[in-house]
Amino acid sequence: MIYFDNAATTMIKPPAVAQAVATAINTFGGVGRGAHDAALSADLQVYRARAAVAALFNCPQPKNVAFSLNITESLNIVIDGLLANGDHAVTTAASHNSVLRPLFRKRDREGVDVTIVPIDGDGLLDMDEYARSFKPNTKLAVVTHASNLTGDIYDVAKMAAIAHEHGALFVIDAAQTAGNTPIDMQAMGIDIVTFTGHKSLYGPQGTGGLCLAPGIELPPYKEGGSGTHSYEERQPEFMPEHLEAGTQNGHGIAGLAAGLAYIEEHGVENLGAANAALADRFEKGVRDLPGVRILGRKGSCGNTGIVALNVGDMDSGAISDQLNQGWEICTRPGAHCAPLMHESLGTVSQGAVRFSFSHFNTEEEVDTAIEAMREIVADVM
Repeated sequence: MIYFDNAATTMIKPPAVAQAVATAINTFGGVGRGAHDAALSADLQVYRARAAVAALFNCPQPKNVAFSLNITESLNIVIDGLLANGDHAVTTAASHNSVLRPLFRKRDREGVDVTIVPIDGDGLLDMDEYARSFKPNTKLAVVTHASNLTGDIYDVAKMAAIAHEHGALFVIDAAQTAGNTPIDMQAMGIDIVTFTGHKSLYGPQGTGGLCLAPGIELPPYKEGGSGTHSYEERQPEFMPEHLEAGTQNGHGIAGLAAGLAYIEEHGVENLGAANAALADRFEKGVRDLPGVRILGRKGSCGNTGIVALNVGDMDSGAISDQLNQGWEICTRPGAHCAPLMHESLGTVSQGAVRFSFSHFNTEEEVDTAIEAMREIVADVM
């Protein structure tokens, strides 16, 4: 099997990730639930992961890192907690449904005004149009750092500066960039980073979280056990317990910590460069094939290591199925939970075949995919 669906989840992880999960399952007590050795062992590992996340994103304090099930839950926590009737929010057509659906829920149920900044047919964002979208009541700009369809990275530092000029908070969806693209909350002016563990952080599924800049406060999205202050009627006000009701996924977070250690060892820039080099090799090998259209990849801020394409008017699912059946190549066809991006690119009915690369892929695997695409194109064009 050749796995090119890393934008959905990384299947090949550093060996230490599985080892860490296995060790945790057999040694961890409840996180924050006791003072015996098994509980304290779990506490220490979760704290180490929290500190590693804070270091990765230059979040000023580890306590401002709250873990969640995934980035979808993190974005729901942020959007639900910060927006209310009378507020205005800004996002872009590059956004994933993890941003769009919570915003639309707030729009439909609570009257929150939502502006979606368009993306053009090349996948590019008009920064002037973004700046014009702000209003006196704009509370929040929540944008994707990189498109999960094209992999194109957007200039979030510039977008943050514009948001702050208008008195709005700035939040990024870092699902595609955390672990392969440098993110510095303080240097870039990001108020909240939301992330998921199972993609380029190499962690297990069911891990994710958010990082808050100093002074940013969110109400609890859920309330329950915290391991401390049990006689209080409401969730504790201090972080991270304020946003972490219930027993944490200590086993998964142990694996995430191992993934973060791997990233620290190898370097975010190096891992991102390896992904991008494989994607560039693949694009170069297929872009001139008859009928092939490459989506996006024309921005000036780089790419996370994704090549999305179509062949003539062929359905993307049929191409992906041929790759799987004929060459055991795993890709992702369809809409990719990015409906407005497909509208922008004119691919709603056809979808697209997404090849997304990882540090653990090889040039030989890429060359096999190029040859497979040549044979598919030769059969249909």
